[in-house]
Amino acid sequence: MEYKISELVAATGVPKSTILYYIREGLLPQAIKLKANVHRYRDEHIELIKYIRYMQEEIGSSNEQIKDALRSKNQSLSSSSVMLEPLMNTLSSIPKDAIHYTKEAFMQHCNIEAAFLNELLHDGILVPLSENDFTDKEASLVRLVQSFQEVGIDYAILKAYVSHARALSELDSQMQEQLCSVRGDENFSTLWKIMFETLFNAKEYIFKRYTYKVLLKTLKNEVLK
Repeated sequence: MEYKISELVAATGVPKSTILYYIREGLLPQAIKLKANVHRYRDEHIELIKYIRYMQEEIGSSNEQIKDALRSKNQSLSSSSVMLEPLMNTLSSIPKDAIHYTKEAFMQHCNIEAAFLNELLHDGILVPLSENDFTDKEASLVRLVQSFQEVGIDYAILKAYVSHARALSELDSQMQEQLCSVRGDENFSTLWKIMFETLFNAKEYIFKRYTYKVLLKTLKNEVLK
């Protein structure tokens, strides 16, 4: 379909001035010029505006990041590395200002032996950026495992978390494959929203709600005893 600028504003809720700004910045393609002062916009413009607004408001992406991402929009989800960058940065759980250590420096920082570190790596408790790139995030997990050991409890729950996390990552991969299978110019912003919302919001909500329900049940049972 083709739209007047007023219809584009109505369909997206984005002011005319903002839409024209997106065009000037190269975030949106130019309108179809039928004749002087007569311009028309397409469904692609609506889809792109949805994507731009989502990335700005929910992910905090800059115009340049979005512009780079949109250069890859005709690729599949799995190969759109630039578009995945904001997602990957968030999922890494490593802050941008994190302090990095080599393996040797990390062992000294945590005051642990190589055998203990290798055990945590083998169990999947620690997932460093590389075999020689550790951060304070890994150090906090080392301290947590040590706390388990201090009270004489095996950190089996963390090992179970690893097992479930691996299974969940396979589900996430299956979701991505399904999204790729229906990928098109008319729905790519919706597909990205599904991915981001599932990984950032739905997963956290579902897990925390069930943890809440179990703890609440435990508390109620204790009160009734």
